Amino acid sequence: MAEKKEMSFEESVARLEQIVKDLENGKAPLSDSLALFEEGVALVRACTEELDKAEKRIIELTGGEADE
Repeated sequence: MAEKKEMSFEESVARLEQIVKDLENGKAPLSDSLALFEEGVALVRACTEELDKAEKRIIELTGGEADE
């Protein structure tokens, strides 16, 4: 089985935008819509995790002076 290439944050956001368009279109069968939704949820989680890491790094670099 081939390994999945990890997407960059920007690639993930672009894919999420495409998923939203596809779901809003409403033309996909239910099973496809569910698969898209599931992929979207996973991407949101990955993006949130990446943003959390970036925030922690910014706090470290600024000596804890970042706004919360």
